[in-house]
Amino acid sequence: MDTPHPAPSAGADSGQLPERERVLWAALGRVVEPGDERAGELIEEWGPREALARIVRALPGGVVPPDGAREIARGALIGARLVCRGESGWPTQLDDLGPVRPVALWVRGAASLRVLAVRSVAVVGARACTGYGQRLAADLSASLTERGWTVFSGAAYGIDAAAHRGALVVGGPTVGVLACGVDQVYPRANENLLRRITECGGLVVSELPLGAHPNRPRFLQRNRIIAALTRGTVVVEAARRSGSLNTARWAGDLCRQVMAVPGPANSSLSAGTHELIRRGAVLVADAGEVVEQVGEIGTDLVATPEGRERLRDALAPETLRVLESLPASTRGASPETLVQRCLLGPDVVLRRLYELASLGLVERLGAHWRLNPACKATS
Repeated sequence: MDTPHPAPSAGADSGQLPERERVLWAALGRVVEPGDERAGELIEEWGPREALARIVRALPGGVVPPDGAREIARGALIGARLVCRGESGWPTQLDDLGPVRPVALWVRGAASLRVLAVRSVAVVGARACTGYGQRLAADLSASLTERGWTVFSGAAYGIDAAAHRGALVVGGPTVGVLACGVDQVYPRANENLLRRITECGGLVVSELPLGAHPNRPRFLQRNRIIAALTRGTVVVEAARRSGSLNTARWAGDLCRQVMAVPGPANSSLSAGTHELIRRGAVLVADAGEVVEQVGEIGTDLVATPEGRERLRDALAPETLRVLESLPASTRGASPETLVQRCLLGPDVVLRRLYELASLGLVERLGAHWRLNPACKATS
């Protein structure tokens, strides 16, 4: 993860703040610990410049103030970019966290975090999981990915890693949210997994500055980001003290869907999921049941009209514009390319693509979208 890369382009997250403001957010990210509510209130009250000045004045003597420009340049050397509040690439779901929302996010990978988060589900669970749990998490994630959903998880051992691998197996992007800097590899055994995530159209994300190492409080604070970014959280296996239950609590507090997969009654790794279900989490067993909870009526839960021509005639003008903007090539086009062709916002384009996918007219191929080959063959 520490080999040099070309500087990331702004294409995935165009619409950046002026560099002088980005430097402030980068510096704040160096001195504000995740979940620091007081620092968040300072930023909301005074803005980033004055908040940074006040926080730096409170630092112990001898501590060198952070250099935001250096942070950004250092990130560019390893292919990492900073996504700040107020930029077009910032996922506005994070604002639901109020004063404990991240100061900024470091991102590795070419995709747009905001786009991937539009239709996303968190799949989390125990590190010390069973083979059954791993298979279930991988199968669930693969099926969600095939249905056009992006799986978010924490890139840890066990259920997290299985969830990411399930998405990768079917060629979809997945997002790993870390409790350390994006230049760090933790756990070390997941180095290849983290590399594959970024190479296959996904992202590795963290609010922590480059070089930051994980600790227990940071793992727990990381969970709020996973919960906030996604429409719902699915816990696959969890003991009573599993950190994944913390993610579920955050999801509930943020009015996201909380779901749990039941397991053997006598398994300690089912105790946490069964407790969630007793407290009101929705019991789910497969991707279809997850989509029933987080999907949108009219897109995910719509009955398909008969006949291709009838389908096209029934499409809304925006949806038809997106469909007609897709090239005939098997490679398809990225959402960013379609935004330029359709002259529609990125969120609108993505919603229309998923609507078309639910009707069987298009399909996702990694980070690109293409016309469904079966539809082309019959048209």
